[in-house]
Amino acid sequence: MKLSSTAILALAISSITATAYAESQSQEYTPVTVNTSSAQADATGFLEGSTIKGTTRNWYANEQLKRGSTFTYRKDGVATPTDRRINWVQGTIVNFSSGFTQGTVGVSTELAVYNAVALDRDRKDLASNNGGAPGSRPGAGNNRTLTTEGGDAQGQWSKLGLANVKFRVSNTTLTAGRQNFSTPIVDNIGNRPLPSSFQGVSLHSEELNNLSFDAGTFDRVSPRTEESLSKFRSEYTNNGAETDHVNIVGLNYQPLKSLKTSLYASQVEDFWNQYYFGATHELGDSSVLSLTTGLNYYKTVDAGKKEMGEIDNDTYSLSFGLTHQAHSLTFSYQEVNGNEYFDYLHETNGIYLANSLLSDFNGPNEKSFQIAYGLNMAEYGVPGLKFNIYQARGWGIDGTHYTGTAYDVRNMDGEHHYEYGIGSSYAVQSGPLKATTIRATYTTHRASENQADGSINEFRLVTTIPFNIL
Repeated sequence: MKLSSTAILALAISSITATAYAESQSQEYTPVTVNTSSAQADATGFLEGSTIKGTTRNWYANEQLKRGSTFTYRKDGVATPTDRRINWVQGTIVNFSSGFTQGTVGVSTELAVYNAVALDRDRKDLASNNGGAPGSRPGAGNNRTLTTEGGDAQGQWSKLGLANVKFRVSNTTLTAGRQNFSTPIVDNIGNRPLPSSFQGVSLHSEELNNLSFDAGTFDRVSPRTEESLSKFRSEYTNNGAETDHVNIVGLNYQPLKSLKTSLYASQVEDFWNQYYFGATHELGDSSVLSLTTGLNYYKTVDAGKKEMGEIDNDTYSLSFGLTHQAHSLTFSYQEVNGNEYFDYLHETNGIYLANSLLSDFNGPNEKSFQIAYGLNMAEYGVPGLKFNIYQARGWGIDGTHYTGTAYDVRNMDGEHHYEYGIGSSYAVQSGPLKATTIRATYTTHRASENQADGSINEFRLVTTIPFNIL
């Protein structure tokens, strides 16, 4: 891994700070031992352990492009520009999960129906991206409200978001079908009215204390704003390549009570091989002062038919968070070493980098720095209420040495951008609406001429209400 002098200096400073406040945290090594308890031994039965529950989410987003960028919508058959896009959708999930049958091998099933209702159906509001907003490609349709080819909203739609069978022996579970799966490389993403999910087979094992294993093979993704399954593609390519197979294996290891580590490897057929290492270390007592250090590192190299061209990319982020009672202050540095984007699979959250915000700050050879402040009002007698504010800047984006055709980066020469955001959230603590969350955020992003994310202001208001039926 290529660490810059800035990152090394930050690591040295954090080590000095950590030494001063290490007394309150246990640094004792915890050996790996066989887990003597068995989750399957506690199985209650297929029907006896069944639950029916769900969530409903009201999701509103209002975007306005700046510096001449526009969305487009069709008015009287003519493509018409507009600087604003509004999406307002109600997404509801009803999930049935059975218990595991008793015996040496337990069997259970999970079914979840996803439904979305478009609350704003104005064609002008549901404009498509014209190359100026993060998260969409030029000419792409609306990626937040399901729309027809002509740009009209599909009033409501439903699909099976989850449909799988699980087999469990002791503390190891095999899941086959459409499922949630969460790792630093392939992770379902839930930042829209409905989340994504994946079709395939996965294995999760906790037979050892402090050491768990994950493995999976997937051939399709169920996108957040689509009714059907899709092949996998990358988030940042412009060549339309797709793949049928994504394989992943990894482990999570906690050698100390204060230290958590992860190591994963994946093979995306004919795209790339990607490797990840992550670590989180906690020191001190937050009632006085605590320090949380986070490291995330990805190595990506081309593989197979090289549909994404030649790739040799090292990307990492390093973060330091100080917490004193209600207050937290976090500093994050991120660096991309490669002449292409740090890329990941579309419709996944496979980017565990500290500066992945509205923009991912992942341009070729980009460096970025973020400072963030958080306030937890529980310390002042209002549990569940939180505020946050941040600013991030990226610089040194240089794609002039890129020789492939999968990424549109060769015109990036010294590009830069910045982003700031402010947000608040509240979680209901008791009563019939317990665990309901309300979150409001306002984000501003400004970019130089050839930085891909453009200049935009966005306001989001999201309310999520959980409910139980059985």
